Amino acid sequence: MIHSRIRFSGLILLLLLAFTVSLVSAQGIPDVAREDTVILDIDGGASTNRAPFSHNQLFGGSSAGGNVGTGQVVYDPLFVLNYESGEIEPWIGESMTPSEDFLTWTLKIREGAWWADGETLDADDVVWTVNLLLNDETRRLARAAAIQGWTESVEKIDDLTVQFNLSKPNPRYQLDYYSVKIGGSFLPMPEHHWSQVEDIFADSNFDLENGHPLGSGPYKMVSASENEFIYDRDDNWWGAASGYFPLPEPKRLIWVHTGNDDVRSLLAIDNQLDSVMDITVGAYDVISAQNPNFVTWTEDLPYVWFGPCARRITINHTVDPWGDPDMRWVLSHATDRSEVVRIAYEGVSVPSRTNFPEYGGLQVFINALEEAGLTQSPVADVAAAQAILEGKGYALNDAGIYEKDGQELGIEIQAHEGFIEKRRIAENLVEQWRGAGIAATQVNVAGGTWSDNKALGNFEATGDWDQCGSINEPWAGMDRDNVAWYAEIGDRAPGGNNFGRWSGEKAEAYSAIVDQMGVLPLGDEAIMPLFMEAMGIWYEELPTLPITQATKLIPFNETYWTGWPTAENNYFHAPTWWHSTAKIILNLQKAG
Repeated sequence: MIHSRIRFSGLILLLLLAFTVSLVSAQGIPDVAREDTVILDIDGGASTNRAPFSHNQLFGGSSAGGNVGTGQVVYDPLFVLNYESGEIEPWIGESMTPSEDFLTWTLKIREGAWWADGETLDADDVVWTVNLLLNDETRRLARAAAIQGWTESVEKIDDLTVQFNLSKPNPRYQLDYYSVKIGGSFLPMPEHHWSQVEDIFADSNFDLENGHPLGSGPYKMVSASENEFIYDRDDNWWGAASGYFPLPEPKRLIWVHTGNDDVRSLLAIDNQLDSVMDITVGAYDVISAQNPNFVTWTEDLPYVWFGPCARRITINHTVDPWGDPDMRWVLSHATDRSEVVRIAYEGVSVPSRTNFPEYGGLQVFINALEEAGLTQSPVADVAAAQAILEGKGYALNDAGIYEKDGQELGIEIQAHEGFIEKRRIAENLVEQWRGAGIAATQVNVAGGTWSDNKALGNFEATGDWDQCGSINEPWAGMDRDNVAWYAEIGDRAPGGNNFGRWSGEKAEAYSAIVDQMGVLPLGDEAIMPLFMEAMGIWYEELPTLPITQATKLIPFNETYWTGWPTAENNYFHAPTWWHSTAKIILNLQKAG
């Protein structure tokens, strides 16, 4: 029953009705009781999916690379990183161990794994997939650039053992490329199917009647549309049949596009969502006031789980005058990060001091930067910004905007239209920067276009979260700014790295130091001085603008299901759109 304390428009009520009807009649599939079904909100705020029938896991733009369920419960990873314990947990992989010189890694695969069509999952699948990526000269296939950067060759030792021969030592090889951190880790593909595909680049991997998308996960897709994706439990899932995992209790999972906070709030109140995506504090207050069965990471404010992808503004270095680091510092000086937290986050985040997440394992590095004066200020220094501009010949015009040679100084921020958080950040920065004399504007862009624009360099500034990578040590996040990933405008930035197109002598010096760090074992005493040297260059050049830490307010509904991760029950991290979501599903139990 929907409580009368919320006033909803007729349009939203129609959306609710359409959603309710779709749950019981989707493409004529068998009914499953609501109490046996978990309904998950799709992250991103889009009301429809632009590629609902594209599930080729080798392309980030496909649904498989996103958050509609395929990457969560159809495709099994080798390993999963547990952010709460800090442990790498086995999934298809049993173990992955390095040689003493970190030039060879040996993967052991669990015995008794199989694909959903009954074919054995073994070393042949892993070797075939790695070779596919190694031979991708275009580097368009997901993970191809990363695998090529370190891997010389791969070989089958026996049916359950694979040896990776590296081109240079890498102590992080398993963690960074074969363990799910968020998404995008290596996924083995069924050789018996994909080796017969004529054009892997064009194949959608979608044919429900013939069992595609074909994976090895605990669920199979039974329906897909622009609005929702439905998966039914595979009662013959290898993970349970072989005794490694329990068979999940939910018989059906549904991922739905809700579109905005109004719709998802209404659905949550009406018990038509079990996992609600990243919402505002105000929206959660509305939900919890009318449906007390919802829980969040913390019982009281701030409610949120802190994510690893600190928020930032990436500046396109190929667009004048923003290729000048002094001009990027103008933007940083003009930014009051505390104000962004107050306005965009309703107080439930913190300003970023650096480009790293404020995680425990990184604090020694972040604190060292702060002691050296290499951190960003939480408050603005508009006078410093204006002094730089005036020193470069800019002057305020009658409209209060700096101009030079008759040209006003302006910058456009692209914001992903599906995320209210990202839109609010951009809105607040536009107001702040205009107040400092910069003709800033904002444009909200559809998610697919926003992603393409980043990759191809079609932007002046964009709000993003693409410094992700570092969890307990700094190398992975630092490597994302490596000049090795540089791409010309119009070419895709490999792996979503360095899409601001940072280049030049100092960028090369930074990258050389990062490369030195990359071959050192975790905890090596040589890492800290190299880190400080590289970050001194990074601070001077300021290739991107750190803004705030990432916070995720993810309400879970206990009306039908319990066992959701919380700060008190932190067996795992909270996001249900990451490619480790199956771990959460396996821990759910029927309420009551």
